[in-house]
Amino acid sequence: MHEENSRRDMIKKVATMALASTALSSLSERVAAHDKTVGEPLKGKINHSVCAWCYDDISLADLCVAAKKIGIPSIDLVDPKDFAVLKKHDMTCAMVASNGPEWGITRGFNNPAHHDKLETYFRHYIDETAKAGFSNLICFSGNRNGLSDEQGIANCTKGLQRIISYAEKKKVTLVMELLNSKVDHHDYQCDHTAWGVALCKSVGSENFKLLYDIYHMQIMEGDVIRNIRDHHQYIAHYHTGGVPGRHEIDETQELYYPAIMKAIHETGFKGYVAQEFIPSRPDKLASLNNAVHICDIA
Repeated sequence: MHEENSRRDMIKKVATMALASTALSSLSERVAAHDKTVGEPLKGKINHSVCAWCYDDISLADLCVAAKKIGIPSIDLVDPKDFAVLKKHDMTCAMVASNGPEWGITRGFNNPAHHDKLETYFRHYIDETAKAGFSNLICFSGNRNGLSDEQGIANCTKGLQRIISYAEKKKVTLVMELLNSKVDHHDYQCDHTAWGVALCKSVGSENFKLLYDIYHMQIMEGDVIRNIRDHHQYIAHYHTGGVPGRHEIDETQELYYPAIMKAIHETGFKGYVAQEFIPSRPDKLASLNNAVHICDIA
């Protein structure tokens, strides 16, 4: 009996040491991933972008310069009025902004009362996006305000179909963002992948797709890699962010981004992944550089 107990104790110790070694290895890989110098060559499997609003204390021109040094060729969520700055620095905009003072996250296509003005608004933004040579334009469902999921899809479909043929003609894709309604955007309707996919099928155009925000969907439903694999044909763009808190995407949060990036790459995705975390560290651009290298899979 004593011999058997000793053997069991030994097995437990070996198993514990193996688990600890694996955990340390994983952690060391994460730490090493962001121990990178600016300008270190990227592997090229992921097209990188960064959301301008996360660096609102840095001018757009300075952000362009810093992004290019890191190896980022795109700035996300730039308004047409600022396209000239991007052009000056030879940068693209992988996702054009459309969240203005009148229309945006809370007031979108799920309310028919907005459709007339949204049609005018988005035709103009489609024109500006196409004129600049960009291809993706963000849009939003709006808040539920008591709407059922079915009625929200029906209303969004009617509104989007008023402009989708124009978007097709101009070679612009309207991209609706999936956002969480639990923490950041209470009552927002397009808050689950299944709802967004159902809307894509209802609209029935290759020029309407989803922005899969990894931060938001981890909060709402988890199962991030499975959802990416199952629904990648409806996804035009990705955003990152650490959970919880929407800060750095390193070992301080619960998602392992290299595995997520690998899953995205394996779907054949050719679009952009944009960093949309809010840096919590003093050197924000160092955090951005680290995040890009975390996502820079072999």
